[in-house]
Amino acid sequence: MRSLQKNKRAVRRFGKLMKFATWFQNLPNKMTPPPFRLLQIGAVFWQSRVLYVAARLDIASVIGNDAVSADVIAERVAADPDAIYRLLRMLASMGIFEQTGRQFRNNKTSAFLREDSPQCVRAMILMHNSPEMSRPWYEQLEQGVRTGEAPFRLTHGEALYDYMDTHPEFDRLFSRAMDSVEVLLGDAFATDFDWGRFGRIIDVGGSKGSKSLSILKHHPNLEALVVDRARVIEEGKDFWNGKESPALLSRLHFQPGDVLDSVPAAQDARDIYLLSAVFHGFDDETCRRALKNLATACGGSGASIAVMEMVLDASQPDYTGTSFDMQMFMGTRGRERTLNEWQHLFSSSGLALQEVIDLQSVAKILVLQVAKR
Repeated sequence: MRSLQKNKRAVRRFGKLMKFATWFQNLPNKMTPPPFRLLQIGAVFWQSRVLYVAARLDIASVIGNDAVSADVIAERVAADPDAIYRLLRMLASMGIFEQTGRQFRNNKTSAFLREDSPQCVRAMILMHNSPEMSRPWYEQLEQGVRTGEAPFRLTHGEALYDYMDTHPEFDRLFSRAMDSVEVLLGDAFATDFDWGRFGRIIDVGGSKGSKSLSILKHHPNLEALVVDRARVIEEGKDFWNGKESPALLSRLHFQPGDVLDSVPAAQDARDIYLLSAVFHGFDDETCRRALKNLATACGGSGASIAVMEMVLDASQPDYTGTSFDMQMFMGTRGRERTLNEWQHLFSSSGLALQEVIDLQSVAKILVLQVAKR
């Protein structure tokens, strides 16, 4: 099969840049005296909490395009002026907002917290630092490490996805956060993979279809079918009206479904299933259940499956990968996996890994087909 990899040179440059960034990120570990470095790490939650409060108060949106005094900001968000000044002063020292005296303005970093920005990641900050997600880290991580049980379940009495089913407000926040993942990953998944070789994407767990839309914009001959929980699908059907062109939306379709139950059957070899950051939330047994459902849906059609996930370096995992892995441990029975671990899951589910597509991103696309007997 001809390779589905695109933009090879750009992808290689990105890989080298990421290696440099990892090296640079590790400099404090090498240059800072160990006792002081331990104290720095032990107090790093101070940074996440001041960022969370600024996001809760939506200060970046309140500041907008102007330089605004701490007193005015405090009045607009109904807070104490001195406390707001001290909060923003710390954030400015971290590179979030710019400070001149008692005035503050947005910079390139804080701009991503503005709700009027199409690249806003505020929902992601709010979700990860919400009481639902932060309490397990503070209250039950040690017990989780001792027992292997997900700290989220120990704190809330039920698994993350079950909790979302019964807490619609948090479920909506989680969905908004997932919709902003593309801001973090960029559109490399749409440009570094040759989607033009296919006719239809079946986007399983695709939420409102933001990834499908990004791909459709680059490939006018493609159609996409987004499959997700019924409530998410109902919201997605109307979400893009007025935000994207009718011609583009005519190629985007929605259907409720669950990869742990069944997914729409493939029509032919020009169908490709897309599952982005789905499997890292599952334990191995659940992954195999989902993968076998996908193999059944593919049948003998020759359809392909694109699994977009992190692939941990088996010998020297980086901070980003290990951090996401601990977040998976905190909230789910899932994990980030090495390539060998992914291959074992695929082969034990009747699927064969055809190609690993590198992206200008922290993720990769693993291309699968039903294994030949």
